[in-house]
Amino acid sequence: MPSETLWDIAKAEVDKRGNNGSEGDGVEIGEKSVFFIGSKNGGKTTIILRCLDRDEPAKPTLALEYTYGRRAKGHNTPKDIAHFWELGGGSSLLDLISIPITSDTLRTFSIVLVLDLSKPNDLWTTMENLLQATKNHVDKVIMKLGKTHSKATSEMRQKMWSTMPKDHPDRELIDPFPIPLVIIGSKYDIFQDFDSEKRKVICKTLRFVAHYYGASLMFTSKSEALLLKIRGVINQLAFGIDKSKSICVDQNKPLFITAGLDSLCQIGAPPVPDNDIGKLHAHSPMELWKKVYEKLFPPKSISTLKATKDPARDPQYAESEVDEMRVQKDQELEQYKKNSSKTWKQIELDS
Repeated sequence: MPSETLWDIAKAEVDKRGNNGSEGDGVEIGEKSVFFIGSKNGGKTTIILRCLDRDEPAKPTLALEYTYGRRAKGHNTPKDIAHFWELGGGSSLLDLISIPITSDTLRTFSIVLVLDLSKPNDLWTTMENLLQATKNHVDKVIMKLGKTHSKATSEMRQKMWSTMPKDHPDRELIDPFPIPLVIIGSKYDIFQDFDSEKRKVICKTLRFVAHYYGASLMFTSKSEALLLKIRGVINQLAFGIDKSKSICVDQNKPLFITAGLDSLCQIGAPPVPDNDIGKLHAHSPMELWKKVYEKLFPPKSISTLKATKDPARDPQYAESEVDEMRVQKDQELEQYKKNSSKTWKQIELDS
């Protein structure tokens, strides 16, 4: 009988591992994705670094960035992998949302929307644009997935409602986001110094939006205690760690409301005088809350909100030497266009 080759030995070892589970006792390696979107300079990178225990300064996010983390389920077991995506530029780069969200990743995908509480006039527009763009793309992916994997899309629809108890009084009044959603209000340290009435409107509005979409809602700042709470929530999305059941709805404290624990009854009506409600012509509860919110916090004009589409021209990514060379090349290009135009005109005259 011929002796075993190195290839035979290696193959046998792989088969042995597969059968006996010597690499984690047969436990599969889990992979999940968490996509951070939200306000420009809102603190998304800081939250990601804190969740990954990386002690390094946060840098401005250019367009779309990716990193990952690992976590072991137990002793001598394979580590689960979490993919972290981050969209930069606030709501100016919506087209990039489609890159990480695909039919292959959708079933294990979660969204974290980070909103800058210190800029309430930008908050609704940023939130609305990002959530709408994300939902539109997710709906398209689900529709595409349903053509080949109807069972998978059915399971996803069931999962959408899993955060809402079957006996919850608001089940018929909400519209859960198609994939898990967490809304984080950042820079609470600045927000807490706002006028009481302004804080009330922001808190109640975000509670309504989060509840309507079946999302969790929480506020954070640079406080270590608050960051630890946020880290626990992100770990639940990324690695399946047990979900926290704690709740804080006091507008004088950082909100912390796990999906399914709030209610329209507790949130109350939009904070506007009863005689003004009739003047606000709205076709849906969401539109009504938007009108009430924007009455106190008017959004900036379209021209002001228009973000830089070209990151190379964004001031936060300025580099003097590169920018000088860019200006020089732009001038050369303009001169080339003028010369080319003159040349073609001369050719037309000659002909």
